[in-house]
Amino acid sequence: MPGVDSTGLAVGLKKGFLVEKRTLAPRPATRKGKQGKHVKFVREIIREIAGMSPLERRAVELLKNGRDKRVLKLCKKRLGTHKRAKAKREHCAGLLRATQRKAAK
Repeated sequence: MPGVDSTGLAVGLKKGFLVEKRTLAPRPATRKGKQGKHVKFVREIIREIAGMSPLERRAVELLKNGRDKRVLKLCKKRLGTHKRAKAKREHCAGLLRATQRKAAK
């Protein structure tokens, strides 16, 4: 009986009647937060047209000078959490790498 949670006995750690575990369909809430194709496409176009925000411009400028920790502190102050700040720093580092790759070509 692999995968059975109960033993069929009235006492013990896994006490209770033997029942087969139901396989439920995935709930719609499980895909919450996943980005769809259309949303991703629209955001790329907006980023392309609007360009970088002032925070991103300053972060890229600091990253050019090798001030990673200062970028993290700046982003944390503006965005509120350490996790968001780290993500923004990585995003800005990616932007910097992309512009340097373009310049190298």
